Amino acid sequence: MRYLLLAFAILTACNPTRERTDTSHYDLISEKCFVLREKPVSTDSAVNTGRDSIIRFLQQHDFQARYIQKDSLLFRRKNGLQVEIVLPTPQDAWESNTIIVFDPAKNPLFVNLHKGTAQVLQYISEK
Repeated sequence: MRYLLLAFAILTACNPTRERTDTSHYDLISEKCFVLREKPVSTDSAVNTGRDSIIRFLQQHDFQARYIQKDSLLFRRKNGLQVEIVLPTPQDAWESNTIIVFDPAKNPLFVNLHKGTAQVLQYISEK
């Protein structure tokens, strides 16, 4: 009886689904990509120019665009750690055009559209 309880305890402890996060309310992201809001509000040409140059730069470095449908994101890293992010409702064109870069080996990068591609290059080159 004792061994039966011990075996049951071990099987329960090793159950990989026991501690999984419910991802139904999140856009789950686990691949190398960059995230954009599905319907950005932009009438500012400076915002468009900055966003477009960063998008081109990311695509040249094999990052795929991913348009999110929800404002709740769950980034799942290669080592199993998860980063949950809830994006606030955008207040202006800059916030509406938020870009988040994700590599499963790293933490997500919130791109500052005012700074250009230098910050993204640094993120890509970090090991």
